[in-house]
Amino acid sequence: MAVKSIKLPKNHQALSTSLIMLWVLAACLPGLIALTVFFGWGTLINIAWLCLWALLFESLVLILRKRSLSFYLKDYSALVTAVLLGLCIPPSSPWWLGITGIFFAIVIAKHLYGGLGHNLFNPAMVAYAVLLIAFPVEMTNWALPLGVEQNVDGFTGATALDLFRNERGGMLISEFWSQSSFFGTFSGIGWEWVNFGFLLGGLVLLYKRIIGWQIPLAMLGSLLLMAAIFYDGGSSASGGSPFMHLFGGGTMLGAFFIATDPVTASTTPKGRLIYGALIGIVTYVIRIWGAYPDGIAFAVLLGNFAAPFIDYYTQPKPIPDV
Repeated sequence: MAVKSIKLPKNHQALSTSLIMLWVLAACLPGLIALTVFFGWGTLINIAWLCLWALLFESLVLILRKRSLSFYLKDYSALVTAVLLGLCIPPSSPWWLGITGIFFAIVIAKHLYGGLGHNLFNPAMVAYAVLLIAFPVEMTNWALPLGVEQNVDGFTGATALDLFRNERGGMLISEFWSQSSFFGTFSGIGWEWVNFGFLLGGLVLLYKRIIGWQIPLAMLGSLLLMAAIFYDGGSSASGGSPFMHLFGGGTMLGAFFIATDPVTASTTPKGRLIYGALIGIVTYVIRIWGAYPDGIAFAVLLGNFAAPFIDYYTQPKPIPDV
């Protein structure tokens, strides 16, 4: 049985919540494989660890709320939240970081608002934002990607977007790119393939009509437009090429798997376009002028906050009777 409060596109109403969640989990596999190949087994370990604690917290809250365990655990929403958070945190995260994050995701961001279908904000992004603000060192210490020389200083470091933002030192992009071993053809080594993997999974979700096209297209299009406007060919003041932003950080994961959450996203056709464009623009602004190298989590949370207002002002006008 589906959780009826989830808002889905019209042609998705026949699909159960559990089937939708299973498709989302399956579509994450290409990106997860790329993360594992380039950054090691840490992401798989994190996901397994977070899934265990997500089910535990979900069960405890359901017992306290006197809800059916068998009914609500079978919708797989807790597992999807755990997987999405596990994909976002560094592979070398300490064991307590994941527990803290999944607690905020399941208990605070989801059940405090009434459970699946009633939460105002994406639970995985609430947890990610809390962890990033509270534990910035642990959340920005990523494993070095495959192909980058690992020296005696350790096996972890900043991401490519973080290095591009903070370590360029006024160099031209071409100079910085050639001197750094962290960058590949379009973006950071490994991250190009990770984003390609999530793009592939996202296209599967589109093909299966699990998600609509408006939000991913608007988010990626607005991000591409912003990057094109502020890219001057590679000067020391340039914000990076459009391809670097499309295939860097969590762009494709955010566009296809996070921003499209049917509970917290805009629901009207025009509203989805505005909602997606807002997330893309805010992501670029945070990446270039904000305090964090990748702003997708905060952009999505801002979009979640604005979604009810967007829906209110983009409701289709009824056709008057003639």
